[in-house]
Amino acid sequence: MFKNILVPTDGSELSRRAIKQAVQLAKEQNARVTGLHVVPPYEPDVREEFSVRNFVSPQEYASRAANIARKHLKVLEGAAKTSGVPCETLHVASNFPYDAIVRTAKQKKCDIIYMASHGRRGISRLLLGSETSKVLSHTKVTVIVCR
Repeated sequence: MFKNILVPTDGSELSRRAIKQAVQLAKEQNARVTGLHVVPPYEPDVREEFSVRNFVSPQEYASRAANIARKHLKVLEGAAKTSGVPCETLHVASNFPYDAIVRTAKQKKCDIIYMASHGRRGISRLLLGSETSKVLSHTKVTVIVCR
């Protein structure tokens, strides 16, 4: 039924639980998994008459972002390897994680997105938004939400 499952991860415990479930589904479906970690794009923090606070070069930022992504995606790679499931991972930079998830699902021809939701409610959801809700409203791909 499913051939390629996109598994976005932010490194949280809930994301790790979604990874385990997604890999199990992939094994049952004889599918592959594609892991995704989204980082914010490089933007130096400039304040007070252009003095740069905590400056990090674009190269240093890219290196740090890649290391963080590798750390989070390694969880998926390990679970997939243990289960004998083919796995590809990537990280992208975007101010809008939901958009990066939707674009990646399309580019990688994923037929399902398996992602975690922190289940925020009320005012915190209004203030923080919900990447899962945004993915659900912007994709035509089936989405399974792990809580």
